[in-house]
Amino acid sequence: MVALVLLPGLDGTGLLFADFAASFGPEVKVIVASYPTDIPLDYSELEPIARSFLPRDQPFFLLAESFSGPIGISICASAPPGLLGLVLCCSFARNPVPAFASLRALVGIVPLSVMPVRLLGLFLLGRFASSARLGALARALALVSASVLRARTRAVLAVDVSASLPLLRVPVLYLRASEDRVVARSSSELVAALARQCKVAEFVAPHFLLQVSPSPVAARVTEFMCDRSGHE
Repeated sequence: MVALVLLPGLDGTGLLFADFAASFGPEVKVIVASYPTDIPLDYSELEPIARSFLPRDQPFFLLAESFSGPIGISICASAPPGLLGLVLCCSFARNPVPAFASLRALVGIVPLSVMPVRLLGLFLLGRFASSARLGALARALALVSASVLRARTRAVLAVDVSASLPLLRVPVLYLRASEDRVVARSSSELVAALARQCKVAEFVAPHFLLQVSPSPVAARVTEFMCDRSGHE
């Protein structure tokens, strides 16, 4: 059996992985990581927490969604034992919207937590928004303190781990959403250009790709894992 470790998006709860995690067969052990909901931590402080979810006794793949991309890249660049591949979902190696870098100071004034869920849904779900998906988003965000969301947003605007991409020695699958309003297409292009063994799979979906198309994406990830596992 192979394991798939899921690193969550900005909320950090892992709750939004429910449908995606349930889409895998019994041959895949899905491990859902989560981050503290009440302690503001930056990327360097969150990475050891993410590493604590890595299995020690079986081969595994790492999937990093959105916010967790830089953590996934850094972990894989260190070549931990058992690692077979990296999947990046609607993610980035550096600030996905460079024009917003100068707005870091404003994050503390207009925290993500006070934005209406329907407004967030416009960016995260677009035309795929539904009451069920908006409700799931609201429940996840309600568990996370405003200070944590501010800290993570500031971290995104300052991060740059692109120098680690050429160090990756495992295959990389980048899952791109054609209607992503959060992460620019240039983010996937950067990963594909710098990571030596990178393939891009695009889906008609919004930024919340795993939440909108869990089964089709799980099938593509399973294919990626089978191809890699078969060469081990």
